[in-house]
Amino acid sequence: MSHHPERPSFPRRTVVTGGMPYGNKELHFGHIGGVFVHADIFARFLRDRIGAENVIFMSGTDCYGSTIEVSYEQAAASGFRGSLTDFVRRNHEIQKETLDRYQISLDIYAASALDEAGEIHAALSADLFRRLHGRGVLKLTQTLQFYDEDRQTFLNGRQVTGRCPIQGCKSETAYADECALGHQYSPDELIAPVSALSGKPPSRVAVSNWFFDLPSFAARLEDMMRDWENDPACRKSLIAIAREFLRKPSVYVKRELVEEIKGLPGMPPFTVAEEENKPSWALSFAGLDDRARAVAVLAENGIRYRTGKTLVPFRLSGNIPWGIPVPEAEDVSGLTFWVWPESLWAPVSFTKAYLGGGEDWERWWKSDEARVYQFIGEDNIVFYGVAEMGLFMALDEGFRLPLIVPNHHLLYGKTKASSSGKTKPPTAAELLDRYTPEQLRLHFMNASLGERSSGFEPKALMPGSDGGFDTVLYEGNLVSNIFNRLVRSCFYTAQKYTGGALPGAEAAPAVIRRAEETILAYERMMSRFEFDKIFELLNLYLRDANKDWAARSKSADEAELVRLLADSLHVVRVAAALFHPIVPAGCERIREYLQADRRIWDWRYIFEPLAFFTGPDHQFRFLEPRVDFFSKHPSQLSE
Repeated sequence: MSHHPERPSFPRRTVVTGGMPYGNKELHFGHIGGVFVHADIFARFLRDRIGAENVIFMSGTDCYGSTIEVSYEQAAASGFRGSLTDFVRRNHEIQKETLDRYQISLDIYAASALDEAGEIHAALSADLFRRLHGRGVLKLTQTLQFYDEDRQTFLNGRQVTGRCPIQGCKSETAYADECALGHQYSPDELIAPVSALSGKPPSRVAVSNWFFDLPSFAARLEDMMRDWENDPACRKSLIAIAREFLRKPSVYVKRELVEEIKGLPGMPPFTVAEEENKPSWALSFAGLDDRARAVAVLAENGIRYRTGKTLVPFRLSGNIPWGIPVPEAEDVSGLTFWVWPESLWAPVSFTKAYLGGGEDWERWWKSDEARVYQFIGEDNIVFYGVAEMGLFMALDEGFRLPLIVPNHHLLYGKTKASSSGKTKPPTAAELLDRYTPEQLRLHFMNASLGERSSGFEPKALMPGSDGGFDTVLYEGNLVSNIFNRLVRSCFYTAQKYTGGALPGAEAAPAVIRRAEETILAYERMMSRFEFDKIFELLNLYLRDANKDWAARSKSADEAELVRLLADSLHVVRVAAALFHPIVPAGCERIREYLQADRRIWDWRYIFEPLAFFTGPDHQFRFLEPRVDFFSKHPSQLSE
């Protein structure tokens, strides 16, 4: 194979993360289909591409926060017997089992509050706080916090619901200081707040908390954006959404009120973004202090407004009992970490736990030879793509900034799935009652989530389904029908014409050339996380090979059939290697019947023919009639 200078390069060592599901329940289908399948395919590819010893694939249960407390209280009221830690552990084990059933090949699935990983995470959290405080990037700020007078308790996170104050937000639910889409704001900005405990409007009480000075890193974040724009692997949605938060502080008001606002006493200077087709115009200010004064003036004069997205100080602490203690500083004690910041550095903690403690984790997070890839849902871009980057910049200790790989929403039907809605979406585990992991993995990888939100319609489980065309089965058929047929045809033909041995003939030059082109296209697409394009590439490759088989297998010339066998076995060898990260179990079964050594997955030998992995006069394992390498679900066999 000639040298290809245009081939993408990969780091020597990589960390791949798959998000962190909350520890309040079992996995939603969106966890698997929207994040974990894509992260797993990429991690498995990297193991084949750069060596398994150079890849750490990790995730874990996000154990802390008010969401967990609320869910625990509900579970206890419904009969759960055990502590809050018991509740989290139970859900963690259920999540872990489901990930295993989907063949998600995590090297570690830890939990931020459990066992050694939890201890390491608590210690690292305290250490990072002290380092950030020592660098002068933390501010102790007094803010207002919701308080339920009936229950005599502070309210946090999802214990308060209302409407998001951010202009243009389409979130269906907003909480104490962030909405379901990740927009952050001050509690006093939340529209129509209601306590989840008493059902009444809460009061607001002044409290002190630590905030990270994220706005001071605006210039460095702008530099990062420019690097992203020059990186072909960086998704457009990441850049677009993250850049929204680098805008000047602004408020949106009715356009007809702008002239009146210009004349208000005490109004700080602002610029106006005039948009003829918009009913509201943005007033932009030099900084957050100016916007705060403007908001006060608008409120005094009874003028309604909505705030725009911008960089705001990132809250680090709260007073939730179920949280990691924040070290005492400046005579302030008794605070715990807010769940979001500690979940951002949890992958560092889990790397450290996986490597047995010590400082070896730095070779994976700080080395120029390493890179971290974080697969997330697009709702969390503000946290991973903005706040996390600022935190790593502030630590200023050689952290390599991770590459964030965001996916759009995986919808249930045509709407965003919600466990509180009228139609309950299936859990990830329930999907396996009617589909195989391979069928679902192929379906989710082909969902084009890198470009747009996609509807998931599992006909076998959707209420009122007419039982028509099932897209989940369409993708699954690529292996259960098309790939299966080609592999079986090769083995049965070899058993008939070559005594079950590898034919001595080599594949035709055109077959080898097509294989090389497919390998190079696959590698390029994988480097850019273009999973749907990979599906179509492999779909076309296998369908063309099956057409070739159908046309040439009718020959009565035994020599021609042996040449066809040599060509098709080369396709099988290449396709098995390329499908290995996607549907690993069936590909391992193919390797076992080929009796080839494990180097067949190793990309150092990706262009080598099958004989390289077997030797001369090689015998395949005998294939009995009707053996499947990729099975359909038992529930589908009678349909």
